[in-house]
Amino acid sequence: MASNRRSFLILAALAAFFALRVVAQATQRWHGVPFLPPFNAFQGSALRYEILLAAQIAILAVMAWVAWQVRADKLQRRPGIGRVLAIGGWIYCSVMLIRLGIGFAAPAAPGWFKAWIPGVFHLVLAAFVLVLAAYHRQGLTGSAGRRTL
Repeated sequence: MASNRRSFLILAALAAFFALRVVAQATQRWHGVPFLPPFNAFQGSALRYEILLAAQIAILAVMAWVAWQVRADKLQRRPGIGRVLAIGGWIYCSVMLIRLGIGFAAPAAPGWFKAWIPGVFHLVLAAFVLVLAAYHRQGLTGSAGRRTL
């Protein structure tokens, strides 16, 4: 199905983009290179890097599994889950946009607001959730032929 392919390609691209962030930060941690931002620019919180890295690897594993399930047409579309994912994804996206906006607009804002690299990649994760929500909600029609969301 063409919509599966499109959803897969977008999900895979978002996962790959997030993976680049994870690899870039790890590179700066263990083999700093001059063409990447410094390690601390990737760090948006006081969370120990080892814990952050483990969480990022787990997130990447879930992202890859979901994308592969969509590609293989093995992920059953569920409009209720799509609705929950859409609401959660938009809340997540909105909070991260507000975070970035405060960081850019308020010079005295705490560091969490100014950490733009993690903020942007939170938007990547929010986009993944929103694409997955759309996947669950697309192409579903009720018995009267109207779209049920």
